[in-house]
Amino acid sequence: MVACELSIEESTLSRWVRDERRHMEATDIPSGLPLAPAERAELIRLRRELAELQKDKAFLGKAAAYFAATQANKKDLR
Repeated sequence: MVACELSIEESTLSRWVRDERRHMEATDIPSGLPLAPAERAELIRLRRELAELQKDKAFLGKAAAYFAATQANKKDLR
């Protein structure tokens, strides 16, 4: 198996292949022509920005839940 030859878990390789297939599908426009270098660079930049914003959103959600729980605990102590 390829995963064994690369000394990685099969699930890791499967995830990489799936992610790359999604990436390839997203980078091709319906006409079948590849993206121009500027378009590809913008797509990469936007994907990075999206990933950062998703991390920020997850963090803020956790922070809000923490502070909501803290406030609830303070009210219970009164």
